[in-house]
Amino acid sequence: MGEEVEVVDAPGANRYEARIGGELAGFAQYVRSPTVVAFIHTEVDPAYEGRGVGSALARAGLDAERAAGHQVVPVCPFVAGWIRKHPEYQALVYDEESAVSD
Repeated sequence: MGEEVEVVDAPGANRYEARIGGELAGFAQYVRSPTVVAFIHTEVDPAYEGRGVGSALARAGLDAERAAGHQVVPVCPFVAGWIRKHPEYQALVYDEESAVSD
């Protein structure tokens, strides 16, 4: 099937990066607060489309945020759709309901 997709967090660039054979194949851009991470854009290089790069980015990013105890806001349509297809990740989605009242 080809080389494995390796995903790493690149906090200096505010994104998770996917590499195949050492080459940047795609990324998932995020905005991070102390407890919530918003995934805002996912992009896969056309040369690597159809090789599971987007799914690898979504899974690795969400797994890392879960391990850190963070919630996520899937602003990016790809990440939002991926979560809908993988309901085991639904619990990570930030609950917009606030406990604060006037």
